[in-house]
Amino acid sequence: MFDLITNADIYAPRPLGLKHLLICAGKIVYIGDRVPVLDDDLSVNVTDVNGSRLIPGLIDAHAHITGGGGEAGPSTRVPPLHLSQYTRAGVTSVIGLLGTDDLTRHPQALLTQVMGLREEGLSAWCYTGGYHLPVITLTHSVRSDIVNLEPVIGVGEVAISDHRSSQPGLDEILRLASEAHVAGLMTGKAGVVHFHLGDGERGLSMIRDCLDSSEIPSRVFNPTHINRNKKLFDEACDLTGRGCNVDITAFPAADTDSRGWSALEAVNRYFDLGCDPTKLTISSDGGGCLPRFDDQGELLEMGFASSSAMSETLKILLDANWAMEKILPLMTTNVSRLLRLHSKAVIEINHDADLLVVDENNEIESVMANGVWHIKRGQQLKKGLFE
Repeated sequence: MFDLITNADIYAPRPLGLKHLLICAGKIVYIGDRVPVLDDDLSVNVTDVNGSRLIPGLIDAHAHITGGGGEAGPSTRVPPLHLSQYTRAGVTSVIGLLGTDDLTRHPQALLTQVMGLREEGLSAWCYTGGYHLPVITLTHSVRSDIVNLEPVIGVGEVAISDHRSSQPGLDEILRLASEAHVAGLMTGKAGVVHFHLGDGERGLSMIRDCLDSSEIPSRVFNPTHINRNKKLFDEACDLTGRGCNVDITAFPAADTDSRGWSALEAVNRYFDLGCDPTKLTISSDGGGCLPRFDDQGELLEMGFASSSAMSETLKILLDANWAMEKILPLMTTNVSRLLRLHSKAVIEINHDADLLVVDENNEIESVMANGVWHIKRGQQLKKGLFE
């Protein structure tokens, strides 16, 4: 089966104008100004998008695919997320991880969930470990997990500046970063340490100390949740000047208090400060909990994140008159470059056919993942087995 998409206003993420695309075996095989002439014996599914914008599928680089939570007791453990929870959000590639609960949830379950999502048509990878050190692994070391387990691309989310962390010291973090970096060199994988940042006063000082006292490349250190408070965000912006990639969590404005920035506010501030546009990414924290604690670590309230924050944030940014080519890399090419997902996040010949059709209201109306339509003109065509 060939899929022919006609009259698409392509953002690849750079704008290409009105083009036609041909897809075969999950890959883009033609992009051009004319509709390709195909043999009558070929089976061709034609979709005319009538000038709508066609963009790469989004990469959600921080999702609790086995479910997160559990910080207010076992009944608050979030169940694993279903396939359509990603595709409805425009997410065609996802990176799974463990958080606070890296004890009752284990890398074995995480790896199995990755393989399950792949069977259902999504592109998926994962980190080994979780919040705490020593790191929970499958093959007894971070380096071995990354080298020997194909879906494992790094380690995370390792908690720092948070009362829920294992309060790691500098030497522990340096050894961990070294393991990840060397494994990345051996495999061509990302080899990053993905850091959860809490509201602790130490902020990003641990990562600055690592950069000051070692030869490990700055790209290895990848902090997330940087918009959870304003002081942390400004620290993170400074860190991009040293070569680190930093990650915004897609909090809608209603889910933030005066201490932090919503995703829109964070993006506005980041670009107003003149920071490197290639060093910023956005992820959802989908499936994870969004707790708020008092000064003694007592839980005050808890919410739960969803991958839908990805499409919602894209719409919010577009509605705020950000140019598509300016903000789309934050969820596509910036992520794929950092995580070395070389066939993703770009509309080019020989790249994976992960494609989204965006309507005039800046909402996602159609989703193709690896050359298969999951959603078409708002209709969910493909669901997970247990949906």
